[in-house]
Amino acid sequence: MSKLVRKTLTDSPITSARKRKLARLAERPDSEIDFSDIPPLKQSFWDNAVRNPFYRPLKQQLTVRLDADVVAWLRQHGKGYQTRLNRMLREAMLKNIGTSAASRSPAREGRPTIHKG
Repeated sequence: MSKLVRKTLTDSPITSARKRKLARLAERPDSEIDFSDIPPLKQSFWDNAVRNPFYRPLKQQLTVRLDADVVAWLRQHGKGYQTRLNRMLREAMLKNIGTSAASRSPAREGRPTIHKG
């Protein structure tokens, strides 16, 4: 019979010496990172990549005003209309991010544009 051991970050608190070491590492610029032992990724890696199956984005509750016919169309397929709406919005967002990636400036690379209004 095997014994299952579970550890969490709270099981071993970070000592002050470890905190100092981590702070020194965090202060170092990215240009000092040695990537020589990491082979570059080929396009085939990204072609076969999938989202982490355990990824669960945080949900935020909000009030949105939608046209009545849009809500009726979403609800006509039964339970789960909010999930369907979220999936449709996510697909549109990812498509927009993908098409605008080429026009993004290097300073903003990797950061999505957030419009508040």
